[in-house]
Amino acid sequence: MLAVITAFGCQQSCGQVKKYDPKRKMSKTPAEWKKLLTPNQYYIMVESGTEPPFHNAYHDNHEKGVYVSAATGEVLFSSADKFDSGTGWPSFVKAADPKKIEIVQDNSAGMTRDEVIERSTGLHLGHVFDDGPTDRGGKRYCMNSGALKFIKK
Repeated sequence: MLAVITAFGCQQSCGQVKKYDPKRKMSKTPAEWKKLLTPNQYYIMVESGTEPPFHNAYHDNHEKGVYVSAATGEVLFSSADKFDSGTGWPSFVKAADPKKIEIVQDNSAGMTRDEVIERSTGLHLGHVFDDGPTDRGGKRYCMNSGALKFIKK
């Protein structure tokens, strides 16, 4: 039931974009990122967009491997830490290397959430919630497939 409630909360923000905040620290300008990223990656990573649940590349991926940043190729998450949250987005209990991500407060879409950004770039990856598996730390890193690339092992 909690996953259904959480998915509903995530769905409310789908399609709502936080326009680029000039105070946001990014390693490149939006114009530079626009040249390097696909339109979907730009929408998610620069404009902090959210892809639709269940209609993205990795929500149902069960292969072994690592998930890297679509912008930098840095390893961010591992299939060993992925779980089926029932929300329609790829979910992980932890980052592969906590030093590669940063958690910042996100007050968009009429709610307060913890946003996950890639530390080296300042780009949006998704959000983290406290409703993950309790036997694995209780966190759910709810990521956008469009911010990631999967590398099969």
